Amino acid sequence: MGEFSEKKETCGTVCLKYLLFTYNCCFWLAGLAVMAVGIWTLAFKSDYISLLASSTYLATAYILVVAGVVVMVTGVLGCCATFKERRNLLRLYFMLLLLIFLLEIVAGVLAYVYYQQLNTELKENLKDTMTKRYQQPGHEGVTNAVDKLQQEFHCCGSNNSKDWRDSEWIHSGEAGGRVVPDSCCKTVVAGCGQRDHASNIYKVEGGCITKLETFVQEHLRVIGAVGTGVACVQVFGMVFTCCLYRSLKLEHY
Repeated sequence: MGEFSEKKETCGTVCLKYLLFTYNCCFWLAGLAVMAVGIWTLAFKSDYISLLASSTYLATAYILVVAGVVVMVTGVLGCCATFKERRNLLRLYFMLLLLIFLLEIVAGVLAYVYYQQLNTELKENLKDTMTKRYQQPGHEGVTNAVDKLQQEFHCCGSNNSKDWRDSEWIHSGEAGGRVVPDSCCKTVVAGCGQRDHASNIYKVEGGCITKLETFVQEHLRVIGAVGTGVACVQVFGMVFTCCLYRSLKLEHY
């Protein structure tokens, strides 16, 4: 009976080892995906960050990048800990899993909270940002973001084209007779912003604020889903690790 029991425990340990190894391979790929989403947000989807009053959107992307890197390192560590059967490495692996779990939950929660607050933030700040910082020294990022926003989403002004009547740049005399930026025009040529007729510029109902809100919310949903989804998967990894640790401890004694 004793030999049968020992053999059974050994078979269970072997199964756990291969199960955890398979999990770590998938986990490593998940880490790559998490890091890719974070980099994608920072590199290709961050053009409009300068138009947002809060840095929460940027923070969630950085958290995903850090979490992704740690996940990939942890996946390698998990494989080593599994096949070397080192309980101290398994303890370290479990703690790193817990750390990543918390990071991704934080990213998911931040994305969800900011998703709820975005509309209010844009209503309170976007018009001032566009009218007070556009074409102003030291705010080149805002200028480029506004021009890209208006051209990419075919809109003009925060709420409508009339918002540009309050623009410091328009009133400064440096606008060259323009009443709206050239990026409001349907066909952009130098000085086309001197005429704000509907045949010349975009007069979209709701202005750019609704376009930007939809854009950011879509990416917040992706960030939140990826962070929360991978965090849930990690629960299985922590369970497998605890089971293998307990099995090795029983065999040791």
